[in-house]
Amino acid sequence: MEKYKHLGLKLTPQRLAILSYLDGNKEHPSAEDIYKAMSKDFPTMSFATVYNTLETLRDKGGVLELTIDPNKKRYDPNTAAHHHLICMKCKRIIDIHKEFSLNIPDEMTEGFDLVGNHVELYGICPKCKKSS
Repeated sequence: MEKYKHLGLKLTPQRLAILSYLDGNKEHPSAEDIYKAMSKDFPTMSFATVYNTLETLRDKGGVLELTIDPNKKRYDPNTAAHHHLICMKCKRIIDIHKEFSLNIPDEMTEGFDLVGNHVELYGICPKCKKSS
């Protein structure tokens, strides 16, 4: 939880549970996924608590909000620069920690100073390939 202390969040038992669930999680869970996982240990926790905690974390830079799936937001506790590989069938997302050199001609940037990029790669994961 040291990772989140600098964000200045009030650390309620519910928020601590959500932070614990997110810590090191590479599944890129949605608010619904987290709510389902938390409801066993915190049956009185509302979906709004989970969602509002995630929104607060996003606003304070504690998680990245992924809009890869248009049907639901997913969250990534890894806020370091990285890219994503997404299965087009099951929507599984994996992190890609590699820098890609993108040489965009000046005439295409319309005067923008480029400060970063996020590449989304799409494919079919081994599990989905096997079931086809």
